[in-house]
Amino acid sequence: MELSKEEIQTYIAKRVSKELTDGALVNLGIGLPTLVANHVPEGMNITFQSENGFIGLGSSAEAEGNLIVNAGGKPVSIISGGAFFDSATSFGIIRGGHVDLTVLGALEVDQEGNIASYLIPGKMVPGMGGAMDLVVGARQVVVAMQHTNKGKHKLLKKCTLPLTAKEQVDLIITEMGVFKPVKDGFKVVELNNVFTFEEVQEATEGKLIP
Repeated sequence: MELSKEEIQTYIAKRVSKELTDGALVNLGIGLPTLVANHVPEGMNITFQSENGFIGLGSSAEAEGNLIVNAGGKPVSIISGGAFFDSATSFGIIRGGHVDLTVLGALEVDQEGNIASYLIPGKMVPGMGGAMDLVVGARQVVVAMQHTNKGKHKLLKKCTLPLTAKEQVDLIITEMGVFKPVKDGFKVVELNNVFTFEEVQEATEGKLIP
């Protein structure tokens, strides 16, 4: 089934929001992961951290005209009670193990839990940013991304691009479902019911495990 880019991003962001737990400190990567802040379940208290130096990230829907920007340089809002600090403190929070969950995009993920998210050789890229610290510092690492790149597999047996980190990915959420790397394949946690198992397997290089 063909989904629009907006439908794909909304589906993924909403599904990621189900992984949030009340009272958690959560870091959102640039791009699609920032949409998760717009779908926090009602009544749940989540504090978002941005590695460029603040906690209390608010909804992007309220960010228009703001001079505050997230780690990706996009305007964001900050909630009452939020706080700003320097990079040393921000990365101290991450490296100190105080972030409960990080949600990151990726270029490739493999069934060993490896992630490649920062470099395509020969192409201009913005760099790794805080991802290298987040994937080892956060208690849980969720990758939120489209299942394929113009039909090219992104859930692989083995990553081909330079790695951001080895064996750190806990969960992968795409428009096709939710998957857990388990060495010999991707354990299917759930599927988007608009796709069949066979369609998802065709879009996945690694073996799907029901």
